[in-house]
Amino acid sequence: MDLFEWQAKELFAKYGVPTTKQVVVTSVDDVRAAAEELGGGPVMVKAQVKAGGRGKAGGVKYAPTADDAVEKAGPIMGMDIKGHTVRTILISEAADIAEEYYFSFLLDRANRSYLAMCSAEGGMEIEELAVERPEALARIPVDPVAGVDAIKAMEIATAGNIPEAVRDSAASVIEQLWEVFTGEEATLVEVNPLVRTPDDQILALDGKVTLDENADFRHEEVHNGYRDTSATDPLEVKAKALNLNYVKLDGEVGIIGNGAGLVMSTLDVVAYAGEAEGGVRPANFLDIGGGASAEVMANGLDVILSDPSVKSVFVNVFGGITACDAVANGIVQAFALLESKGEAVTKPLVVRLDGNNAEEGRRILTEAGHPLVEQVDTMDGAAQRAAQLANGAA
Repeated sequence: MDLFEWQAKELFAKYGVPTTKQVVVTSVDDVRAAAEELGGGPVMVKAQVKAGGRGKAGGVKYAPTADDAVEKAGPIMGMDIKGHTVRTILISEAADIAEEYYFSFLLDRANRSYLAMCSAEGGMEIEELAVERPEALARIPVDPVAGVDAIKAMEIATAGNIPEAVRDSAASVIEQLWEVFTGEEATLVEVNPLVRTPDDQILALDGKVTLDENADFRHEEVHNGYRDTSATDPLEVKAKALNLNYVKLDGEVGIIGNGAGLVMSTLDVVAYAGEAEGGVRPANFLDIGGGASAEVMANGLDVILSDPSVKSVFVNVFGGITACDAVANGIVQAFALLESKGEAVTKPLVVRLDGNNAEEGRRILTEAGHPLVEQVDTMDGAAQRAAQLANGAA
């Protein structure tokens, strides 16, 4: 999960990393009060989007006064930066800058380790620096067990050519950033620029942090508090709240399956079958996992049927630990649950059951006799029928 700059800097402050005071606003009307809260200026007016290049795009402006901050914020709010719309603006104290450095910790997946990157030449051109003069960007492996202590931090700062006059201070900040990286179970902690002020203070003026979603359960307060859903499809937000593994796609056939591999195969089969039906495509990825209870099935159907683009649903289940009869009962009960909530199913379902207790599962669905449920024995045949129904076939 990528964080906004203001969120990253909040985490920095939590671990004692020196940074600037800030106020976040979601309306230009609040900019003046935010600037005055920080002393009236000078302040920085900074677009908050999860993309680089904000400065070059005009999304970062210096404002000497509160009036100027309001003037600068107007064009920034609503700006498009690399496909991201600015809905939030950070007003932060401006700092005098003598020098700009670059620093980051990241997960080095190729080497299954951590990596520190440091350079005395930070700022907006860091990407060009990494390509044109890679020797200016030090890359220091970090042992996950040993971590980063004062000695290692000094090694990193020295390798990055941080000036000797502020090397001790920079090394201290590097140690603190390591605490952020490990304490929050991040895969990236980046500061650009890490600045030296005229009085030789080291400040993190910007921050980029990516948190590991796999550690969500250990950091629920932070992850839930910082998760941004403004740009996320509402159906994906709804599915996440229901603990469903769901991804919205641009198609017409809703997909429900048990197991990620089976669902991925189902997407391919539906896409192939849909070519003969006017280009019908899968509408989603939804893996209900091994425990397809009535509630899970109902939640899955609820999410899929809430998608106005869905014209038919393909339920593709291979019975394993969870037998097909249990899945069939789940489907029948799911229909009843949805109807009890006033959300009766109105779109056709094609169901293919195979594996453990498949025959019994088919019998249960047959006896239930729901007019919108069709059973097809094969995966290819079921995909073809779902595509036909999505294309308006009777």
